[in-house]
Amino acid sequence: MALTDTYLIDGSNRRWFLKQSSALTGLLLLPPLVAKPAPQPQQSAMSAADTKRPITLKINRKTYKLDVEPRETLLDLMRERLDLTGTKKGCDHGQCGACTVHVNGRQANACLMLAVMHQNQEITTIEGVAPSKTQLHPLQAAFVKHDGYQCGFCTPGQIMSGVAILRQGHATSPDEIREWMSGNICRCGAYSGIVEAIESVQKEGKNV
Repeated sequence: MALTDTYLIDGSNRRWFLKQSSALTGLLLLPPLVAKPAPQPQQSAMSAADTKRPITLKINRKTYKLDVEPRETLLDLMRERLDLTGTKKGCDHGQCGACTVHVNGRQANACLMLAVMHQNQEITTIEGVAPSKTQLHPLQAAFVKHDGYQCGFCTPGQIMSGVAILRQGHATSPDEIREWMSGNICRCGAYSGIVEAIESVQKEGKNV
């Protein structure tokens, strides 16, 4: 018996066949699906120059009038635009201390600070910590005497933190020095010399 004979004899099968045929015809008459284009990111109407802000920075007893972008860090500005490269870029996440500077007399990580936030604040870098170009800061001299450095990459940040804790009275013992200097990492492991250098300046009562 042919398949068509089966559908003619059995009414229920015939109704099922007609339903399926109608559904298939409806699908064929539907318009083809067209993929919608992905939304395009809106172009910023402002150029990089339009976003810059005028600020005045006081660094190492000098005044700089600059136009800076809101996202520009103090570290990048000093190194790339002012040629103050003594402050090092290490981890760039505020964990190694290589970029330590003084802001209003207190140590801070320059990589974590936006330049626009320091309008008219007093900033000191390793280039400005010594009393003159011909005279070392007492802690700089102590680092040389006590072998407080090896490769030298972390040394500027170590010295800036060391000067700060001496001024703040946090260098009364080797243990206290280690605690307050814990934010500065030396990959060469010159920690004993660093502690000895800071301790010697504290004991000699030198003006820092």
